[in-house]
Amino acid sequence: MSVASEQPDGTAGEPTRCGVAIIGAPNAGKSTLVNMLVGAKVAIVTPKVQTTRTRLLGIALQGQAQIVLVDTPGIFRPRRRFERAMVKAAWKGASDADEIVLLVDANATPPEQETLDIVAGLKEAGRTAILALNKADEAPRQNLLELAQSLGAEGIFTETFMISALTGDGVEDLKHGLARRLPEGPWLYPEDQISDAPMRFLAAEITREKLFMQLHQEVPYATLVETESWDEFDDGSVKLGQIIYVQREGQKAIVLGKAGSRIRAVRVAAQAELEAMLGRKVHLFLFVKLREHWSDDPHLYREMGLDYEP
Repeated sequence: MSVASEQPDGTAGEPTRCGVAIIGAPNAGKSTLVNMLVGAKVAIVTPKVQTTRTRLLGIALQGQAQIVLVDTPGIFRPRRRFERAMVKAAWKGASDADEIVLLVDANATPPEQETLDIVAGLKEAGRTAILALNKADEAPRQNLLELAQSLGAEGIFTETFMISALTGDGVEDLKHGLARRLPEGPWLYPEDQISDAPMRFLAAEITREKLFMQLHQEVPYATLVETESWDEFDDGSVKLGQIIYVQREGQKAIVLGKAGSRIRAVRVAAQAELEAMLGRKVHLFLFVKLREHWSDDPHLYREMGLDYEP
């Protein structure tokens, strides 16, 4: 028997719901989709693969349903310890979720091997999923139909949506579909909360996003950003001190740029976005330091919610 649950404002409503993992190959558009569903930026987005490093929750509302979206790292065949931890976090997010959305780039016909590996993993775990074909506005209709038919034949998808996470086309239909399917349960977060991530973490992620946009090849993947200090002032402004760690001495010069031009561009872009997000003046200070083996530090893995495997 279902019973109308009480909402955070004390009023009775329809049963509330929660729990969706967004999974997919690197660069499928998972973070963009989470942001579009939430209606605000909670996850950083860049054109580069493997930007997302750990699970991040975004919280969306649809009627009386609270949809807790788990943005996961891309699932691929990892080679390094840090990559293995990222992929493991993605699968953990999927196993803990009530529902799974497999996001697939609609331009990939036939499906990428990484997508087929994910489908095989879902089959092995005995899980069904919702299929969302992203970038449907860019793909030829015949490609969409072939991709939907090919993946649909795998027998694990309960519904298929054709969407554009970037423009929002079809996303509202997906959101309604998620709200219908989720199990009953109390809201886990206040009505106005859009993520579970601390502001210090979100601030560091914004700076890391700007680094990814400025840097190329392997250098952005060798960087780590931490918010070391957060000082509030009486006039409402805030002073942030962040450290950008690199793994090799030569990468410091690349991050700084000629006469400090690159780090200055990163600071200006990150500070502007932080001011827009916080709604107040931000004084951002960036420091670049060498930390050769940060990707092998067990303490860092714990801080990021990742499992460290010796």
